[in-house]
Amino acid sequence: MKSKRTGKPVFFVVLILILALTFTAFFGIDNYYGDKREIYLKGAEDIRWGIDIQGGVEAIFSPAKGSDVSDADIEAVKELVSLRLVEKNITDNEIYCDTASGQVIVRFPWKAGESDFDAVATVNELATDAMIVFRKGTEETGDVILQGSADVKKAAVGIHPETGEYIVELTFTEQGRTKFANATASLVNSQISMWLDRNDPSKEEGDEDAVIHTFLSAPTVNERIDSDSCYIEGSYTAETAKELADQINSGKLPFSLKIDNIQVVSPTLGSNALEVMVYAGAIAFAIVCLIMIFRYRMNGFVAAIALLGQLAGTIACISGFFSSVNSFTLTIPGIAGMILSIGVGVDANVIAAERIRDEFKKGKTIDGAIDSGFKNSFSAIIDGNVTIVIVSLVLMGAFGSPDSFIAKIFSPVMSFFGTAVTGSIYSFGYTLLIGVIFNLIMGVFASKLMLKSVSQLKFLRKPWLYGGKKNG
Repeated sequence: MKSKRTGKPVFFVVLILILALTFTAFFGIDNYYGDKREIYLKGAEDIRWGIDIQGGVEAIFSPAKGSDVSDADIEAVKELVSLRLVEKNITDNEIYCDTASGQVIVRFPWKAGESDFDAVATVNELATDAMIVFRKGTEETGDVILQGSADVKKAAVGIHPETGEYIVELTFTEQGRTKFANATASLVNSQISMWLDRNDPSKEEGDEDAVIHTFLSAPTVNERIDSDSCYIEGSYTAETAKELADQINSGKLPFSLKIDNIQVVSPTLGSNALEVMVYAGAIAFAIVCLIMIFRYRMNGFVAAIALLGQLAGTIACISGFFSSVNSFTLTIPGIAGMILSIGVGVDANVIAAERIRDEFKKGKTIDGAIDSGFKNSFSAIIDGNVTIVIVSLVLMGAFGSPDSFIAKIFSPVMSFFGTAVTGSIYSFGYTLLIGVIFNLIMGVFASKLMLKSVSQLKFLRKPWLYGGKKNG
């Protein structure tokens, strides 16, 4: 029985796609209009690096004047601020509590590519209580209909079914649904306005302008609405819609915060650490590829291309290259996860190459050896990768945001051990998971396609190039 051959052009098609992904993932696509940078696809320079690599900001929060707080309240603030950072994919953060003085110290990295990063605005956002409020009419003084988490269960980014624009979808609690139904019944042909009420950390509690009222929208009620959801529309981008949804979801602090101090934190590994790591990583990657090519010839050459694709895909998922995947803070543990996933990728390609070599010893042809080699190595590769995927998901579920999809899946198991928002461990799990997924895509499927295709080229149709004998 003859194996089905793969067309000669397939190798070049897959190669071009991997090279295109690599180039765009590392360099991105942007354009400058004067001093303004328009980003079409994010690249490696848009990665947010951790404090240990790039440095960042330190902020000290304390209870606002008049706030009566306990040690438990201080700990609650620490957990909520940590959750807000992780929800923004700022996984490299350090948070400390000083219960004696009632202070919370927070450190987090700079935004990628911003030399003039507005640290004050970001710190203010962490210290802000953001509450969604529905009011009668269009004035901020209108009677309150719904407000806060008691009435609004959650907010999420969505797409308007008719206009295709970004919206923020709100889901009501049972109490909120009843209130909204009663209010819309009595306000037919009138407007209900939606506001985001936030405290201003720079103001003292009780000041006239201590609360900032941000108008969101004011739709007209046409009929009684008895639904568990509604949406906010406006000129939102994916980022601004997510920012608004995060503010609504972020929860209420147990007491109002004021900012005592903000200062710059230097990178713990030194200012040149990132450049050294990039050069060291590039050299190590090149050496690994050369060893594989020397050891496995054409199999190694194809494996090197697949590893490049795996690395590019991982970088793309960290930088925010894919619109559906948010940018991510890359820390030292995150880099360790990438390195481990590349090691898993090398292992997968080595297993396949050795199986192909074994098939030649059985007297198989080039086509038969490649087909049987990948077939016989598939179960071993899948077993190893699935195990790592499970470990990665457990790490992300246990040490990420409790509201995340992954955390909810593993909540029955993790309820026995408890959960903690620990960004560095979450970062390791995330990069390891993404790397393994791209290993399956590149190291199993893309490698097989390329190898079967390139073996059809006449000048490369020699058994010794794929693990057979030189004169076989």
